[in-house]
Amino acid sequence: MTAELGNDRPRSQEARLRPMTAADLVQVLALEHELFPDDPWSAQMFAEEVAQPPESRLYLVAETGAADVMAGYAGMMFVRAGVQADVLTIAVRPEHWGGGIGSALLAAMFQAARDHGCTEVFLEVRADNLRAHGLYLRRGFEEIGVRRGYYQPSGTDAIVMRKDLLC
Repeated sequence: MTAELGNDRPRSQEARLRPMTAADLVQVLALEHELFPDDPWSAQMFAEEVAQPPESRLYLVAETGAADVMAGYAGMMFVRAGVQADVLTIAVRPEHWGGGIGSALLAAMFQAARDHGCTEVFLEVRADNLRAHGLYLRRGFEEIGVRRGYYQPSGTDAIVMRKDLLC
């Protein structure tokens, strides 16, 4: 899957999106710890998630450049026999911020959610992550609630957001 990305930069980037594999976890964990040092997912959490069947989970890696450099990753859960999907994680390397990688990952997950019969997508975003919050608003999410002290150990609030896929 290839996505032409953003007009946010003078030159647009091209990212290749592909399913995440266990072989990607070293790079994924390194980026996870860089971006989320207070509450990173563990190697075991990622390994268990990536091993889930495709009818319940989708994990993608975005690669850029001739050397297939991992620019980001994202994961989604499809609620069994439901109409709901949840964005579980999304991360983009800082040097690729503003280049459309996050939007491309979200667009691919939205399409997968539709393909699974989902009509809405939910996520939580740290209240102090203004960059991600702005991306989600631009991609059609609306704020529907706050989970006080959700992120530990910092006690940071989570903003709960929802996107209607039927619009």
